[in-house]
Amino acid sequence: MKLNVIDRELLEKIAELHSVPQGAYNIRKDGKALDRHTTSNIDIIPKKDRPGIDIFVKPNTRGESVHIPVILSKTGMEDMVYNTFHIGEGADVYIVAGCGIHNPGSKKSQHDGIHDFYVGKGARIKYVERHYGQGKGTGDRVLNPTTYVEVEEGGVAELEMVQIRGVDYTKRNTKVKLHKDAKLIVTERLLTDQRQEAHSIIDVELVGEDSSAQIISRSVAKDESKQIFNLNLIGLNKCRGHIQCDSIIMDNAHVSSIPEITARHSDAQLVHEAAIGKIASEQIIKLETLGFTENEAEEIILEGFLR
Repeated sequence: MKLNVIDRELLEKIAELHSVPQGAYNIRKDGKALDRHTTSNIDIIPKKDRPGIDIFVKPNTRGESVHIPVILSKTGMEDMVYNTFHIGEGADVYIVAGCGIHNPGSKKSQHDGIHDFYVGKGARIKYVERHYGQGKGTGDRVLNPTTYVEVEEGGVAELEMVQIRGVDYTKRNTKVKLHKDAKLIVTERLLTDQRQEAHSIIDVELVGEDSSAQIISRSVAKDESKQIFNLNLIGLNKCRGHIQCDSIIMDNAHVSSIPEITARHSDAQLVHEAAIGKIASEQIIKLETLGFTENEAEEIILEGFLR
């Protein structure tokens, strides 16, 4: 696998990869598969009818990982993939995805990733998705992920969705369906600056008895950037759900947080809360007394908030 300096930098940012990963992986660059590896328990098969892959994890597979990062390094590049994950019963796997865009020119570079997850009975996944943009060109860096997750009885899906920086526009669409005793944990962290725009939509249907969901979204909006959050829990059975949406707003940014809960069963217990505010001045002052500049103090606070 041939990687240049930019490729390696992008892979480090979005997948924390410093070398070829252990376990199963599929690395995609500029619309083509760069390298692929499978294991005895995890198979990766290219789709025949459209760009993308099918990932099959055998039942009761434990302690293995799947890395499927995407990198774009050309201006004017538009890439779309359809990836489907089939997680066997009783499996427990760690999945790392995400996309990094290096745009050196004046044309828009865009990646749209459609990911479908089918989590079997009693299975568990931790899915980490990181997005990052860089490059000195004037062309936009656009990332539009669509994620559908269905969790069967007793299964667990933990989603960690992070936008690091450098993405000019993103529309993140996540839909989840939870069956009996299934559990969802979502952690979203998002940063925008300059004139960037981000729209995050998360819809969760708690279909099965005693299903549960927790969504925690944290964001920082700087400069002239705009953020919109639409987070929705729908309780269709005896269930529990909680939404927490916290944002720090700075400069002339615009943040709109719209948490929503809908109960269609008398034993649905759903809670939502949202807060938008600025950095407390006493936090800045405290760090300045320790020798940090105002800018350094601000960065430390924001880093801690988004951790």
